Amino acid sequence: MSRLLLILLLFSVCLTACKKTDTGLAAEKAQAAIDDKIISDYVAQHPGFTRIDTTGVYYSIKLAGTGVDLFTNSTQVTVADTGKFITEKGGVFTETLFTETNDFHPSYILSTVIRGWQLGIPNCKKGGIIRLLIPSRYAYGPNAQPQLGTQLGVINGLPASSVLDFDIQVYDITN
Repeated sequence: MSRLLLILLLFSVCLTACKKTDTGLAAEKAQAAIDDKIISDYVAQHPGFTRIDTTGVYYSIKLAGTGVDLFTNSTQVTVADTGKFITEKGGVFTETLFTETNDFHPSYILSTVIRGWQLGIPNCKKGGIIRLLIPSRYAYGPNAQPQLGTQLGVINGLPASSVLDFDIQVYDITN
């Protein structure tokens, strides 16, 4: 009898431990609404952006490149980028620089960069410059990145749930 009770107790503990809560999903939806409002307000004040499907990622081509490159997850891109995070208070936007690679040109495999870059960079051609507005869910999400920006004077690094604004110049595309 005690074995049966022990088995039932362990079974019930396992079931309750596996129960999913809706709080994580609710928090994600709430942050998505905040990000989308910041970006839509920003785009209203700075026209010329195009939305990528239903993602909430926006782009603007600042300089058209050339070529007809095919982008895949294994495509390597060589870029220079300037990254800022956007905050809004009372309709006033503040952009804080947190990364800049204009003095050197790193190369990345497209599948290894943030999702916003994966969605945005294929809209640019070799030699082109694209500007991306990226909601936090397509960047670092609720995870602060304390190492990013400290070399540029951002005291605590990139905050959690940051809306990002990148200018990216695409130097090379390799498949």
